[in-house]
Amino acid sequence: MFNRFLSMKIVITGGSKGIGKAIALEFAKNGFDIAICGRNILSLESLKNEINNLNNNIKCHIFSCDVSIKSEIIGFGHFVIENLGVPDVIVNNAGVFIPGEIYNEEDGLLEKMIETNLYSAYYFTKTLLPQLMAQKRGQIFNIASIAGIKAYANGGSYSISKFALMGFSKNLREELKPFNIKVCAVLPGAVLTDAWGIIDFPEERLMPVEDIAKSIYDIYSLSDRTVVEEIILRPMLGDL
Repeated sequence: MFNRFLSMKIVITGGSKGIGKAIALEFAKNGFDIAICGRNILSLESLKNEINNLNNNIKCHIFSCDVSIKSEIIGFGHFVIENLGVPDVIVNNAGVFIPGEIYNEEDGLLEKMIETNLYSAYYFTKTLLPQLMAQKRGQIFNIASIAGIKAYANGGSYSISKFALMGFSKNLREELKPFNIKVCAVLPGAVLTDAWGIIDFPEERLMPVEDIAKSIYDIYSLSDRTVVEEIILRPMLGDL
């Protein structure tokens, strides 16, 4: 039987900070070669140096792009195949959070959310799927949100985009069963990231990014016979 720990490669979109960065560091500690994309090349280079200092036996590839632009996220997919190879783990983490209400949101906000939070995952995954399907193994994590299963005040277009991402995850899970490819939707509540920094909440009410990263690694580490389809993580005292 194939030992998945002999070939360890992970690719993360939006990986230069927040949850994506924490995931990169967690998998780097466990010996994974990594490919990461983000918009800010300086942040990517800083993370690459941090990863190399953490584990200089692994390879870290960085790629600067705007994931909301179809050609650029597809370009990252081709970059991954050419430089990292076929990944064992895909983490569709890139996303943007802008609170608002549907009736008074700025025009174009829905399109921006859909392009970043849904289309980036759709086109990136689609670019890599032929290789994963050919090797009949792999695991895909889509970083969704509590907002993708529960409507809440001021959720607006963000919540709409995350509900759509959940639909993408559920369909992908069914389609990839015959190919032994696992699909997991990760639904965090409030996490201590820059996105929540625009709202004034005490730090102790927010989950640390490291908890999300460790949960994803633990799910990856389960046997080939088990898949976690969805995981919900909330602050101890509940949603904000």
